[in-house]
Amino acid sequence: MPALVEADRCTRTGLVRSMVRGFVGRCPHCGTGRVFGRFLKVRPDCDACGLEFAHHRADDLPPYIVIFIVGHIVGYFLLDSEMNYDVPLWFQLTFWPLVTLAGSLALLQPVKGAVVGLQYALGMHGFATLPLPRTSEVPQGGGTQHGPGDGRAAERAPA
Repeated sequence: MPALVEADRCTRTGLVRSMVRGFVGRCPHCGTGRVFGRFLKVRPDCDACGLEFAHHRADDLPPYIVIFIVGHIVGYFLLDSEMNYDVPLWFQLTFWPLVTLAGSLALLQPVKGAVVGLQYALGMHGFATLPLPRTSEVPQGGGTQHGPGDGRAAERAPA
């Protein structure tokens, strides 16, 4: 994906686009960085644009959504197979729990990413501020970094 243009760095991504980006595991702001460091562990910030994810509050909403989706799909097909076909009980008791488990594990991370994208798009839980644009990776001034230990701290101290 192409990098963001400078004008796009200051604007918030729309609701649908940021939720789709979160659903596929990408940063809702830039679309290039990754949201997850591990299976369900959200990274502290985006490695591409610097958007902070540490303050998200996805908590219980993703499991509720997954239970709702998987429960309706599996429940429909279970009822359909029970009413229209003569399926043995041992098959019903082994097949449907496995389908439920696989569907839940497959949907949990994408739904959590979409919830993080939703929170970003609505400016909830610390997502009200957008990341500052990164001008370059190497600091100005020949690569010398200035800080408290550079010997010039006394010059900057108020008298």
